[in-house]
Amino acid sequence: MRIEIPVIPPAERTPLVEALLAIIDAQQQRLAQLEETVQQLRDEIAIRKGQKPRPVIAPSRLETPPPPLPAPGSKRPGSDKRSKNASFLTPLEVTIPFPDPPPGATSHGYEAYVGQERVRHGKVTRYLRERILLPEGQTLLAPLPADVLPGRHFGPTRIGYLLDQQHHGNVTQPLLREQLRALGIAISAGELSRLLTENHDGFHQEKAELLATALEVSSYVGVADTGARHAGKHGSCTAIGNDLFAYFARTDRKSRINFLEVLRGTATASTINLVSLAYWERPQLPAAVVDKLRAAPVQFAAAAAWQARLAELGSVAKWPVRLATEGAFLGQVSDQGAAPDLVILAAGAPPFDLLVQASCWVHAARPLARAVP
Repeated sequence: MRIEIPVIPPAERTPLVEALLAIIDAQQQRLAQLEETVQQLRDEIAIRKGQKPRPVIAPSRLETPPPPLPAPGSKRPGSDKRSKNASFLTPLEVTIPFPDPPPGATSHGYEAYVGQERVRHGKVTRYLRERILLPEGQTLLAPLPADVLPGRHFGPTRIGYLLDQQHHGNVTQPLLREQLRALGIAISAGELSRLLTENHDGFHQEKAELLATALEVSSYVGVADTGARHAGKHGSCTAIGNDLFAYFARTDRKSRINFLEVLRGTATASTINLVSLAYWERPQLPAAVVDKLRAAPVQFAAAAAWQARLAELGSVAKWPVRLATEGAFLGQVSDQGAAPDLVILAAGAPPFDLLVQASCWVHAARPLARAVP
């Protein structure tokens, strides 16, 4: 650590001040050398004990100043218009006649529709869709084949490949785009981002169903969380899993209520049951509050209904309200199928201290490994 010395005007730089500044500078240099020596010794001890030395962390590129904005009236770099078909492979043309046109209909030519697909090499198909004119003046267009996704110019095999490369191969979007362009497939950065992030409701539904099903069949789950920034805001990423599944959820905060909301999944209900009552006994929720909560109703379908129930408790401190909410959320998690004796392996972290708590031997061994005999 280097101490920044304030600027001293030349008029105040007496011989004594100059001598003191020289001593301070020499001591700071000596401290820096000693800190480096101590770190080297710590790294050597870690290596001799089979551990990893302190990693060298590069400075964050987020602090790099942004590039200067283009001058007024000029275009930003790379914004020049170019033909989207300039780098296409030679397309395979498929003519699609209109199936079973109504009597009296006449052909009105063909309308081009370009679709791209990825096989072992780039493949581009240009569908010529017949347009017919009905006697009453209405025009109809021949439908595309069943294997062409509606409204998309990219095939299902290609989209599946892109999703697999990003989510399982950890390939970034710029590298994916470069790979596709090397195959002769034209795609913009915006279109690639839309393919990877939009219209994936089926995946989100599968993720929501995964956690609920996993809690029903699991005897234990391991839980951990870490800080995660998203859209320029600080947040938290919670990881839940065991040898059967892995589930990740990003939230805006860390708390026990937040963890219970993750366990509830897409559900918004709150339930008071035996699991809730057992939970309230541990932190000794006031008996008067418990008696009011045990009275009907005990099932609340939405957050507004639960908040209205809390309002009926009257003016109580914040911590009973928080404990009541935690117990109602935990009761809902149990009502959805989680076992009351579900073991939560979380190294004793307070936000995860629910049901049956367990610690990990790895966490217990860390301070022992760091000890220097």
